[in-house]
Amino acid sequence: MGRYKKVWIGLVFFLITGWGLVSETVAGSRVQIVGSTTVLPVASRSAQKFMASSKVRILVNAGGSGVGIHSVAQGRADIGMASRGISPDEKKRFKKSRLKTHSVGLDAVACVVSTEIYQAGVRHLTPTQIAGIYMGKIRNWKEVGGPDRQIVVIDKERHRGTRHAFMQYVFGNATQRTPGTLLVTGSNNEEQAKIAQSDSAIGMLSFAWINEDVKAVSLGSKGKEFLPTWEAVRQGRYPIVRKLNFVTAGEPEGEVKAFIDFVKGSEGQKIVAESGYIPVDDEIFQP
Repeated sequence: MGRYKKVWIGLVFFLITGWGLVSETVAGSRVQIVGSTTVLPVASRSAQKFMASSKVRILVNAGGSGVGIHSVAQGRADIGMASRGISPDEKKRFKKSRLKTHSVGLDAVACVVSTEIYQAGVRHLTPTQIAGIYMGKIRNWKEVGGPDRQIVVIDKERHRGTRHAFMQYVFGNATQRTPGTLLVTGSNNEEQAKIAQSDSAIGMLSFAWINEDVKAVSLGSKGKEFLPTWEAVRQGRYPIVRKLNFVTAGEPEGEVKAFIDFVKGSEGQKIVAESGYIPVDDEIFQP
């Protein structure tokens, strides 16, 4: 978990500086990036490195995958960060924008619980059990082998890429409504904090946000239980894996293209790995 500590410390520093990066002392063009908090550490660190040898100003802001995609389609940003693909509805709605995705890494989503619940014996959940919890049919941890304690069900805002991947796995529907939800959060770091503060919560997080206070359970059916490790991801055994994308309106040009090429190059891919994700040149992932 040492790697994830470093990721979290880096993100805290980024948050303190104001959810964005801007070099006001350098003259030149400006690139606006907005979207997924999962992709945000990669974009922000890459922007810092890129600006060190460029006259380009790069501003990076969060908001979620849906916000990133919509902002690019509507001309409010140059690059959208998305931890999911473009939905059929978005493709239809923004057809004139000619949205293009550029994969920069690979991530996985974990089902996580409060440390107290994990220590009490909840180490594995099936899709059926998770569905029952989020639909409000399972309300107490004792129904899935845990303590006699009400389940605090935490969901994400519906436009979040992490939610799309998780709900697709659990329900086969990326936009599934969850009547059992007690609390809706936004970013990964916000949900991580809420789960850590609770002694009976369940939620969903990108792998890079797992730490000592938020425990990931194994997923799958009996006899085919997969622990949330990068080894399981690389072996194709872990069930919730997604691409991390930059989104542009049409083919990128100029400084936008230069920045995307930088992130997909050797220096940028090193940053992807340091941020807790798998680079696009990994042997299991060829976009």
